[in-house]
Amino acid sequence: MIRVEDLHRHFGGFRAVDGASLTIETGSITGLIGPNGAGKSTLFNVIAGVLPPTSGRVFMDGEDITGLPPHALFHRGLLRTFQLAHEFASMTVRENLMMVPGGQAGETILNTWFRRGRIQREEAELRRRADEVLDFLTIRHLTHEKAGNLSGGQKKLLELGRTMMVDAKVVFLDEVGAGVNRTLLGTIGDAIVRLNRERGYTFCVIEHDMDFIGRLCDPVIVMAEGKVLAEGAADAIMRNEDVIEAYLGTGLKNKVKAERAGGAA
Repeated sequence: MIRVEDLHRHFGGFRAVDGASLTIETGSITGLIGPNGAGKSTLFNVIAGVLPPTSGRVFMDGEDITGLPPHALFHRGLLRTFQLAHEFASMTVRENLMMVPGGQAGETILNTWFRRGRIQREEAELRRRADEVLDFLTIRHLTHEKAGNLSGGQKKLLELGRTMMVDAKVVFLDEVGAGVNRTLLGTIGDAIVRLNRERGYTFCVIEHDMDFIGRLCDPVIVMAEGKVLAEGAADAIMRNEDVIEAYLGTGLKNKVKAERAGGAA
């Protein structure tokens, strides 16, 4: 689905992404982990067209999409969420969902004068689809709630719901668990798995909760200092000494090794 080749993104002398290459397979839920400052969110921003790369290429379904703006990638089915949810705070949850599809008849002034019937039919269909999404995410009780009043976890569910209002192919989720309680995180995880299995969504997930990553993701890609450090199944990644060092530092890595040796003895 996505192939990244020797991608670089520099900010002056700082190399946020420094020659990263990776592949996100169609139909996978791929985890992207690494210590703070590893370049994960910057990589997402470059893939999703929020930032142009300094160099390197990004491909989607074999087609070069390097540097395309977010709205063009949106229409190709590539969507990205952010660490902080970007909801329309003064609109209801249902209205937030209905806003997502582009090219709606009501966006044209002439249609509001001469094609009101078409607008009403389209809005009825969007309302029906939005209610299906709310049922899928088990948040139908929030239909008429202002989005700005939602908890952090509910806002993350709403962002996930917005990807369901269009024909998404690949969704990049940036720290979906940040500020979310364990119960809602479980609900979000269940929704991701269902969208993957039932609707064929491909996901790439940045997350620091390793239990969440281990439950959902295969494979897991590790970044450190702007580069891809390791890739593999979650359990193998957790035992990888280079990954442990990247997260904990050399001293703590040696402590972990000593504890393991003591346990084996």
